[in-house]
Amino acid sequence: MMTLETIETEIQNLSTEDLSEFRRWFLAFDASAWDAQIEKDAAEGKLDALAEEALYEYRSGKATEI
Repeated sequence: MMTLETIETEIQNLSTEDLSEFRRWFLAFDASAWDAQIEKDAAEGKLDALAEEALYEYRSGKATEI
């Protein structure tokens, strides 16, 4: 398995075109990983307290329309 240091070095050695393609790939990869984590956290109830707080503030008139 490659180490992080090895990966960093390989990225630094990419051509301009390959670096651009890597950026596009990584942004999509990172967004997908983020979405998966949010879905997992929501399914496990980890966001329930935040949702309840937001609903409470909305119901008590503390929220404003955007």
